[in-house]
Amino acid sequence: MTDHIETQRKKLRIRAWRRGFKEADLILGRYADSHLDGLSPEELDFFEALLDELDADIYAWILGKQPTPERFEGPVMEALRGFRVEADAAYGDGPKE
Repeated sequence: MTDHIETQRKKLRIRAWRRGFKEADLILGRYADSHLDGLSPEELDFFEALLDELDADIYAWILGKQPTPERFEGPVMEALRGFRVEADAAYGDGPKE
Protein backbone atom coordinates (compact mmCIF):
# COMPACT_ATOMS: atom_id res chain seq x y z
CA MET A 1 0.00 0.00 0.00
CA THR A 2 2.78 2.43 0.88
CA ASP A 3 4.44 1.91 -2.52
CA HIS A 4 1.15 2.68 -4.24
CA ILE A 5 0.74 5.92 -2.27
CA GLU A 6 4.32 7.02 -2.96
CA THR A 7 3.86 6.30 -6.66
CA GLN A 8 0.58 8.24 -6.63
CA ARG A 9 2.28 11.20 -4.92
CA LYS A 10 5.07 11.26 -7.53
CA LYS A 11 2.57 11.18 -10.39
CA LEU A 12 0.45 13.90 -8.81
CA ARG A 13 3.47 16.17 -8.36
CA ILE A 14 4.29 15.84 -12.04
CA ARG A 15 0.69 16.43 -13.07
CA ALA A 16 0.37 19.44 -10.77
CA TRP A 17 3.44 21.12 -12.27
CA ARG A 18 2.73 20.26 -15.92
CA ARG A 19 -0.71 21.68 -16.43
CA GLY A 20 0.02 23.82 -19.48
CA PHE A 21 -1.55 26.86 -17.81
CA LYS A 22 1.14 28.80 -15.98
CA GLU A 23 -1.07 30.16 -13.23
CA ALA A 24 -2.46 26.71 -12.48
CA ASP A 25 1.06 25.24 -12.56
CA LEU A 26 2.24 27.72 -9.96
CA ILE A 27 -0.64 27.19 -7.56
CA LEU A 28 -1.10 23.44 -7.96
CA GLY A 29 2.60 22.64 -8.28
CA ARG A 30 3.60 24.66 -5.23
CA TYR A 31 0.71 23.18 -3.29
CA ALA A 32 1.74 19.65 -4.30
CA ASP A 33 5.35 20.24 -3.26
CA SER A 34 4.27 21.58 0.11
CA HIS A 35 1.31 19.36 1.00
CA LEU A 36 1.17 16.01 -0.83
CA ASP A 37 3.29 14.18 1.73
CA GLY A 38 0.78 15.04 4.45
CA LEU A 39 -2.40 14.14 2.57
CA SER A 40 -4.38 11.04 3.45
CA PRO A 41 -5.10 8.44 0.75
CA GLU A 42 -8.62 9.88 0.41
CA GLU A 43 -7.27 13.41 0.02
CA LEU A 44 -4.78 12.18 -2.60
CA ASP A 45 -7.66 10.63 -4.54
CA PHE A 46 -9.57 13.90 -4.25
CA PHE A 47 -6.56 15.89 -5.54
CA GLU A 48 -6.16 13.41 -8.39
CA ALA A 49 -9.83 13.84 -9.38
CA LEU A 50 -9.42 17.61 -9.20
CA LEU A 51 -6.45 17.43 -11.58
CA ASP A 52 -8.72 15.69 -14.11
CA GLU A 53 -10.68 18.93 -14.44
CA LEU A 54 -9.90 21.76 -16.86
CA ASP A 55 -7.18 24.16 -15.72
CA ALA A 56 -9.32 27.23 -16.35
CA ASP A 57 -12.09 25.79 -14.18
CA ILE A 58 -9.76 24.83 -11.33
CA TYR A 59 -8.14 28.26 -11.44
CA ALA A 60 -11.52 30.02 -11.38
CA TRP A 61 -12.65 27.91 -8.40
CA ILE A 62 -9.47 28.65 -6.46
CA LEU A 63 -9.79 32.38 -7.14
CA GLY A 64 -13.51 32.35 -6.35
CA LYS A 65 -14.40 33.66 -9.82
CA GLN A 66 -16.76 30.70 -10.36
CA PRO A 67 -18.60 28.61 -7.82
CA THR A 68 -16.82 25.38 -7.02
CA PRO A 69 -18.89 22.27 -7.76
CA GLU A 70 -19.99 20.66 -4.52
CA ARG A 71 -18.01 17.49 -5.25
CA PHE A 72 -14.81 19.53 -5.08
CA GLU A 73 -15.61 21.53 -1.95
CA GLY A 74 -13.75 20.34 1.10
CA PRO A 75 -10.48 20.53 2.99
CA VAL A 76 -8.20 20.23 -0.05
CA MET A 77 -9.97 23.01 -1.99
CA GLU A 78 -9.98 25.22 1.09
CA ALA A 79 -6.28 24.55 1.56
CA LEU A 80 -5.64 25.39 -2.10
CA ARG A 81 -7.44 28.70 -1.72
CA GLY A 82 -5.48 29.57 1.40
CA PHE A 83 -2.24 28.29 -0.04
CA ARG A 84 -2.66 30.45 -3.12
CA VAL A 85 -2.79 33.58 -1.01
CA GLU A 86 0.16 32.51 1.15
CA ALA A 87 2.28 31.46 -1.85
CA ASP A 88 1.49 34.64 -3.75
CA ALA A 89 2.60 36.71 -0.79
CA ALA A 90 5.78 34.67 -0.30
CA TYR A 91 6.75 34.88 -3.96
CA GLY A 92 5.57 38.47 -4.43
CA ASP A 93 3.45 37.62 -7.43
CA GLY A 94 -0.03 37.89 -6.01
CA PRO A 95 -2.70 40.55 -6.04
CA LYS A 96 -1.72 43.87 -4.55
CA GLU A 97 -4.82 44.33 -2.37
